[in-house]
Amino acid sequence: MTSPQPAGTTRRIFIDKQSPKAYHALVQTSEAVRSVAADAGLDRVLVELVNLRVSQLNGCAYCLHLHTRAALRAGDTPQRLGVLAAWRETELFTPAERAALALAEATTAGADTAAQDTAWAAARDVLTEDQISAVIWVAVTINAFNRVSIMSRHPVRAE
Repeated sequence: MTSPQPAGTTRRIFIDKQSPKAYHALVQTSEAVRSVAADAGLDRVLVELVNLRVSQLNGCAYCLHLHTRAALRAGDTPQRLGVLAAWRETELFTPAERAALALAEATTAGADTAAQDTAWAAARDVLTEDQISAVIWVAVTINAFNRVSIMSRHPVRAE
């Protein structure tokens, strides 16, 4: 199955449809990570904030669309979601959410060890080790889904 393409771009395949076994393994990983996050005491709003922030950093329109809806269903507000890209400049996020967002950014940036060290230190003040691990797994997993959607050019259709 091929995806609709903007004019003048190279036609792409939906890699999730082309290689369903690999995609199914990623979905299973995501389900396990969701369970780990819940077991660690992370609420769904925090998890969706991580999913959204990583998707913002990666420029994944499809995942931004999907996880904005999920965050709203989980109880987050349009105001908070609207300022998420500038979360450091607001007081709308809890200390745990701020620590999770910093960890998510450090996980996504990868090579910035100074940011990693700063994020770890801040996270240790407000999150348990299980929660820190779960946040990093959420970020790792959404990074993978972002790559699938970006490389497949999954479309976002008007509602």
